[in-house]
Amino acid sequence: MDIVEALAAESGMVCVVGAGGKKTTLYSLAGRVPRGVVTATVRIPIFDEQVARVVVTDEPVEALRANDVWPLGLVPEQEREDRYRGYDPSLVTAIRASGHADAVFVKADGARTRWLKAPNEREPRIPAMADTVIPIASAKAVGKPLTEEYVHRPERVAAVTGLDVGDTVGPDDVAAVLASREGGRKKVPPRATVVPLVNMVDDAGLEGVAREIAAGVHERVDVPRVVLAQMNADDPLIDVVE
Repeated sequence: MDIVEALAAESGMVCVVGAGGKKTTLYSLAGRVPRGVVTATVRIPIFDEQVARVVVTDEPVEALRANDVWPLGLVPEQEREDRYRGYDPSLVTAIRASGHADAVFVKADGARTRWLKAPNEREPRIPAMADTVIPIASAKAVGKPLTEEYVHRPERVAAVTGLDVGDTVGPDDVAAVLASREGGRKKVPPRATVVPLVNMVDDAGLEGVAREIAAGVHERVDVPRVVLAQMNADDPLIDVVE
């Protein structure tokens, strides 16, 4: 099993949510399928260097139909020097339905480079036709204080876990966020497969932490597997915990 198969990302619409390596995961997966598309339903930093080509367009299906280089980035507008806007979920669904890509990889929320997050009332923006949703958290969040330095919206994570802001985050807390309907599984369509990803498993110590997180996820929710990975590595898959 490779990382694409482990994350159920071979085809269809794959939405990535959470914190701790969403963008790296999108780019890594898109480069591993024959015809991969990277797009978003929320703001996304400029990612031209991570794909073969970026097209800024209000007509993404037409741009996709004319494309012959992969992976392709599709966005509607450059909002600022450092970021693009995302599409309405209905347009992302149209990209998937067009049949001109093998897999469409979607950034469906933001986290401001933190390692853990729980969404607010407006997030995530997951299209109803999503095939796979990958909630992400970083193993490096464990042992850190529940503060804005490491956690996006720490008060939301506190509500999910029962921690107080400033408390130390443990493996069970990360598992609770990944498994919760107010965390990693928020607004996941009934048709979608959920495959949690514990990222930044950079050494043996973090692998042990990640396995504890995976066990905690399985105790809380029925998912096919939890993937442990180092998504910025050439061979990112560390293990699959079923």
